[in-house]
Amino acid sequence: MAISDVHETSVAGDGANHSSLRQRHSRVASSGGNMFDEAEASAEAVMIASSGSDDSLNEKIGAAREEKVKERQKQKEEDRKPPDHASRNEVQDGERAAAGDNFTYRASVPVHRRIKDSPLSSRNIFKQSHAGLFNLCVVVLIAVNSRLIIENIMKYGWLINSGFWFSSKSLRDWPLLMCCISLNLFPLAAFMVEKLAQKKRISEPVIFLLHTIIMTGEILFPVLVILSCDSTFLSGLTLMMVACIIWLKLVSYAHTSHDLRSLSLSIEKGETLPNNLNMEHPYRVSFRSMAYFMVAPTLCYQPSYPRTPSVRKGWVFRQLIKLVIFTGLMGFIIEQYMHPIVQNSQHPFKGNLLYGFERTLKLSVPNVYVWLCMFYCFFHL
Repeated sequence: MAISDVHETSVAGDGANHSSLRQRHSRVASSGGNMFDEAEASAEAVMIASSGSDDSLNEKIGAAREEKVKERQKQKEEDRKPPDHASRNEVQDGERAAAGDNFTYRASVPVHRRIKDSPLSSRNIFKQSHAGLFNLCVVVLIAVNSRLIIENIMKYGWLINSGFWFSSKSLRDWPLLMCCISLNLFPLAAFMVEKLAQKKRISEPVIFLLHTIIMTGEILFPVLVILSCDSTFLSGLTLMMVACIIWLKLVSYAHTSHDLRSLSLSIEKGETLPNNLNMEHPYRVSFRSMAYFMVAPTLCYQPSYPRTPSVRKGWVFRQLIKLVIFTGLMGFIIEQYMHPIVQNSQHPFKGNLLYGFERTLKLSVPNVYVWLCMFYCFFHL
């Protein structure tokens, strides 16, 4: 009987514990507990059911539950603390993004959120983008010059003469054509000088003297041909542009070759070069590099150049069209504005100096436009 009483008592106690645990589990679920709380309650129920009415185990479970309650209260207190500056900005950005664009352009949205100076104040005027002001200047410049062009044409008519550009001998102007072809002899002469310098046949003063003679002859020879043949404007302009390009290329070729030669001599003597000097291209005179430099669109010589895999034919065609347009614009300004002013002017030293000064100022504006067009054609196109 005693055994049966104990068994009934334990069974009854277990039933009571199970019922109390079921009630606790229902309270946790009804109070919005998460999955972790439900799993914790189920684990406690299994432990109590397997241990019966062990008081020591109940005390341990109660102590563990109290510690978890304290941890949760501590976590809630930390959540109530105000976030730092960075997290506060992130929260504000998130709230602002979640609000959407519905309230972005409303009149109630504050525009001034912090203290700052006006963009046109003396403190901020040079910190702003002036693209709009630049566009305004371009529009005003185009409008003013268009008015002057229309006024000039209405007053004097179309002054451009085809003889200024072409003449009966323009297409058969053989002296200028032969002069343009013969300009290739000067780069060949500069190459021979550098070849002799590489073999150490001539000294540095002789190299400098020979390069000076070659460059001087290259720029004076076409001038003498143009003056002696009385060529037309377009033919003479083309020849002089080619001559100036070759002259600048020869200057760069002589200068760079001298520098590479000096560095090579320093290396042969065992001198230590600075780290900022790039000697990936040693001094080596090559006819191939010289020939490519003469046709490359650059005025700075170096033994090798970075190149695209293929020739950009569309880009070359666009540059050619721009060259034709800006050359025509130069001719229009010279023929329509500058040539009549010069023809109708008297010599300033034989007449009124004030009148000569006025003529000079009148020529200054079209001269600036011609200079800009020539600079763009010469150094870019």
